[in-house]
Amino acid sequence: MTERNETAQPVTQRITDTVANAARRTSSAVASTARTSGPAGAERDAVSGSSRRARLSLSRIDPWSVMKMAFLLSIALSVVVIVAVFVIWSVLGAAGVWDSINQAVQDVVGDSSAGWNVQDYLGLSRIMGFTMVVSVVNIVLMTAVATLAAFLYNMAAALLGGVEVELTEN
Repeated sequence: MTERNETAQPVTQRITDTVANAARRTSSAVASTARTSGPAGAERDAVSGSSRRARLSLSRIDPWSVMKMAFLLSIALSVVVIVAVFVIWSVLGAAGVWDSINQAVQDVVGDSSAGWNVQDYLGLSRIMGFTMVVSVVNIVLMTAVATLAAFLYNMAAALLGGVEVELTEN
């Protein structure tokens, strides 16, 4: 058992040294390729200490990932819309808006419209059904448009090189 611990310790030390050397090489490579943007950037670097910069290019977006994210986000948006419509409908009902509309229609038309009720045309079940249909269409369209946008970005990035981003560590 003691022989095993003695041989394991140098191996652990070599791994630790290798990782530390790789980290030093990476930080020195990033520092050597760092660029400042004119005199203002050089002054900012001198004041704030050493900051590392890296220029990256976003040359491809995975359409499958975009489709999954767009699908989940559109489902979340649909749930929010459905809950919001239900809450607004309930608040309007509690405030007596529908009764006021019915009374206003009876005052304008006269007594012949005594059987008319706004909730026959704009009832909760009808409004929620319409909201559900719009939400399903929204899910399908948002997912398709986002995936198509990823494909179009990939084609444009192949021609133009993509979007360049400069990252700075402060």
